[in-house]
Amino acid sequence: MKGSKKLLLVLNSLLADELTAINQYMVHSEICENWGYNKLHMAIRKQAMDEMHHAEWLIERIIFLDGAPTVSKLNIIKIGKTVSEMISNDDKDELEAVHAYNEAIKLAREVDDQGSVDLLTKILKMEEGHVDWAEIQQAQIEQMGMENYLVNQTETQVA
Repeated sequence: MKGSKKLLLVLNSLLADELTAINQYMVHSEICENWGYNKLHMAIRKQAMDEMHHAEWLIERIIFLDGAPTVSKLNIIKIGKTVSEMISNDDKDELEAVHAYNEAIKLAREVDDQGSVDLLTKILKMEEGHVDWAEIQQAQIEQMGMENYLVNQTETQVA
């Protein structure tokens, strides 16, 4: 099925955002694991997996619309040097993603592509969940202090 060229450009832009997010989340997740923050590692890893699903769904949609998915383009990856910086960077990116998905949904409606509207809405809701998670982490850090927050992110592991 031939899709709107303008929408295909936007879908590929969103794909670049998702591919960038996967990389950023995976690095943040592995850093947290290396530092012993296993709960944080698993939570961030889950978000990376969500982003992988988003990329997969966008690729499927682009191909369905007779487009060519661009998987070789990444945006700037912002690796945090501290847990607070990681969460802040990820939150800013997720807020931009929410805005981008809202704009893409408007465009999909304009070109009368309900299938894309449905997919983009599904991804948007997941991205909003990522924003909510980051805001909760930031609130906990503010309320309990970084040290107490980080203690809650560790798990005792038997060697």
